[in-house]
Amino acid sequence: MTKRTTTLWRPTGPKELALVEASGWRAWPPRLPEQPIFYPVLNEDYAVRIARDWNVPASGAGYVTRFEVDSAFLARYPVQQAGGRTILELWVPAEELEEFNAHIVGLIEVVREFHAED
Repeated sequence: MTKRTTTLWRPTGPKELALVEASGWRAWPPRLPEQPIFYPVLNEDYAVRIARDWNVPASGAGYVTRFEVDSAFLARYPVQQAGGRTILELWVPAEELEEFNAHIVGLIEVVREFHAED
């Protein structure tokens, strides 16, 4: 029997992406002390806006990743509306990220990328 999964997206910059790559594309890195939550988002459009409009100016590049997580596990995290009706996130406390990573099904993949113009 196959587990039901939910597709999530994560906008990220080059430093975080390098750590994901170092994990074999299987896990998100631990949060920094100033990052109390890990927030994957529920739609690609929102992830694109963050990667393009925030990550590119902040670090020169922005990436949109897509990954699958066991739906039953995700039920513990209520959907957070962080703005308009399509601005939806899950808020995973930093101390639960290792357990969250254990419920990723398959690999984390880069589906879009944006770079600062030279």
